[in-house]
Amino acid sequence: MNFTGHGNKPIKELILESNTAKKIVKKLKHIPISQRVARECIDLAYGFFSPLEGFMNSNTLNSVCQKMKLIDGTLWPIPILLDMDRDTINKNNLKIGDQIILSFQNQPLALLDIEEIYQYDKQKIAQAVLGTTEEKHPGVKMFDEWSDYYLAGPIKLVNEPIFQPPFDRFWYTPLQLRKIFQEKDWERIVAHQTRNVPHTGHEWLMKGAWFSTNANLAVERLKTGILVSCIIGPKRMGDYIDEAILLGQQQLNDSNYFNQEIHMVSFVLWDMRYAGPKEALLHAIIRSNLGCTHHMFGRDHAGVGSYYDPYDAHRIFDKIPEGSLNIKPIRVLEWWYCPICQEVTYSGLCGHTRERQNFSGTMIRSIIQDKVQPTNLLMRPEVFQVMLESAEKYGFGSPFCNEKYLKQRQPVFRLFSINS
Repeated sequence: MNFTGHGNKPIKELILESNTAKKIVKKLKHIPISQRVARECIDLAYGFFSPLEGFMNSNTLNSVCQKMKLIDGTLWPIPILLDMDRDTINKNNLKIGDQIILSFQNQPLALLDIEEIYQYDKQKIAQAVLGTTEEKHPGVKMFDEWSDYYLAGPIKLVNEPIFQPPFDRFWYTPLQLRKIFQEKDWERIVAHQTRNVPHTGHEWLMKGAWFSTNANLAVERLKTGILVSCIIGPKRMGDYIDEAILLGQQQLNDSNYFNQEIHMVSFVLWDMRYAGPKEALLHAIIRSNLGCTHHMFGRDHAGVGSYYDPYDAHRIFDKIPEGSLNIKPIRVLEWWYCPICQEVTYSGLCGHTRERQNFSGTMIRSIIQDKVQPTNLLMRPEVFQVMLESAEKYGFGSPFCNEKYLKQRQPVFRLFSINS
């Protein structure tokens, strides 16, 4: 099996053996970390960010900001940083050479070897990564909220997360996914990233991407798969709840809108920076580490507002050195409904531009918020039903994030004591 990840480096799982972990967590200082840092510790440990094995130092951060490369020349567009405030550093007398335990939910999560403690201008990071320092950009706001110091060094997981239902059904590490792809005998896998309950426009995007990916492969026995790779991270008011996203995507499979042999659903823990084209590159890197050979990019991928042109995330793949990625972009336009053709069709093929009826996610959300079932042309009835069930079971009655969900939602994963 091929375990080669981004940068042509082997994917490693950075996890301490349990008895060693139990001994070491008793001896070291425990330092609480944020939810974002906890998610990124998990991503680092399982190889989602391969070849990274820890949080970036100042030289690497400089290189990523200025050249979009790691020190060894590997393409890397977005810094992965562990921020910490000065009081915590002083109170715990943290210094270079220390080993500490990063804790989350009052439980140990990861071992960090501190190689550097440094400061860096957050405005410079924002300008380099996001192309703006305007506070209304959500990525700028995220960077501004980080503490002023950064700790760098390799990490190892000391306590593996236990994912809660329904997330446990969809949690696969990069190595697990590669084994599954091999068992399915998939030669090509196209990733579809999403943070939405699927409407039929999303469904057609995936189907179109499958055709592009399959290309010249034989069709008597299908060897191209679709990996729906949902992003699970911080939520905002009005977003779909995570549980409805995962279960709604899976329902397309369960109801046979996709051949079950060529479709599966998983997720990645990630806090969106909304960095448009640079984030598209990072998403491609993560999915290449999952074993995907292709990644679909639609209109305005990872963008926000008017900060990026809707197709900047397509064009950036023409600007990177050839061979710097082990995954191919599948660039797609929109699908729409054409009342003249009387079918859902690809905008690049249909000439009835005046008569087109776009799939508007905003409009579909509005229909659902009014407690009306969208027509079958907009959303599969089985998906709508699963979304309602998810709303009752997980969303305090709503498929959209509200104040109560944001405060009281079940955690995606839990950490348990490792001392017993």
